[in-house]
Amino acid sequence: MISFFITIIILSVLILAHEFGHFVFARRMGVRVEKFSLGFGPRVWGVKAKGTEYCLSAIPLGGYVKMAGDDLGEYKGANDEYFSKKPGKRFWILCSGSLLNYLMGFLLFWLIFFTGYPAPTAKVGGLLDDFGAKAAGLQPGDRILSVNGQRVSLFEELQNIIQEQNALSKVTLLVRRDNQDKIIEVSIKEKETTDLLGQKLKIGLLGVIPSEETVTVRHGLIPSLALGARRTWLLTVLTYKGIWYMVTGRLSLRESVTGLPGIFVLTSKAARAGLSAVLNLMAVLSISLGLFNLLPFPVLDGGHILFLGLEKIRGRPLSVKADRAVTQAGLAVLVTLVIFVTYNDLMRFFGKYK
Repeated sequence: MISFFITIIILSVLILAHEFGHFVFARRMGVRVEKFSLGFGPRVWGVKAKGTEYCLSAIPLGGYVKMAGDDLGEYKGANDEYFSKKPGKRFWILCSGSLLNYLMGFLLFWLIFFTGYPAPTAKVGGLLDDFGAKAAGLQPGDRILSVNGQRVSLFEELQNIIQEQNALSKVTLLVRRDNQDKIIEVSIKEKETTDLLGQKLKIGLLGVIPSEETVTVRHGLIPSLALGARRTWLLTVLTYKGIWYMVTGRLSLRESVTGLPGIFVLTSKAARAGLSAVLNLMAVLSISLGLFNLLPFPVLDGGHILFLGLEKIRGRPLSVKADRAVTQAGLAVLVTLVIFVTYNDLMRFFGKYK
């Protein structure tokens, strides 16, 4: 139940940030906001202020901002309506939700790096059979201090060095055992694996399992900003590459996309790992939400931006009939995708494929 509530809180915060972005920019561009709702369905609570109704709805898995005149069928030509504004202003209104999600993800990464996160040390917790570490005489409890003269203190640092080594090569480890330092040469074994995008690659391995010993890693204010920006950019590239690979068939949609059940499972694991893991998941989801919403697909913000571009070229928006037909078709495809992803998650995490 705790994981369930954490999932709801995370999703609610991300959606609230997204819709708040639309709300703020709509107000700044002179568009009247009629309703700001967190959740869908029947209204549970609400208050009206400065012409806007703020409400909490029964189904907390979404939210929306209703702007005056944002539907061509309802547009009356008033100056404070959405379609009265020039395409440039509407573009910023449409982008603002995703921009705020993107900024929020970056700030969460910065916070994690600045306040600290637990990381396994380079202490040996176990050894795998048929790998160089066990054959060379490493033992559980050994602390690896350096690799080929390069100092290491974290298991991640050790991994990064070893995975770049070629097969059949050897590395020289400086190891501390029982308060004595030893030099041990270990042969590297190459293994084929897949990266996050499902692409095959070969990496070098020692055959060392990390211990449960962790340390809190913290960075300064400026280095944390740089690390947060780097993590955000890498996630952006990874996300759009993944989408492209799925479209071109290089990556399985079934294995690569997750929905609410999957997010619940990930949240449960993150909650057990601690606050930094929850914040990291929240940052990833926030950036992913922002990037996904900018895809040029009907119903999504990116689809509306695409229509805005067409309007700029044509000199007039789509007709009411065409706009609704495209929106309904897009919604049907999106709902089908959600059903497929949800079913796939249920089978993957709570059942078996047949």
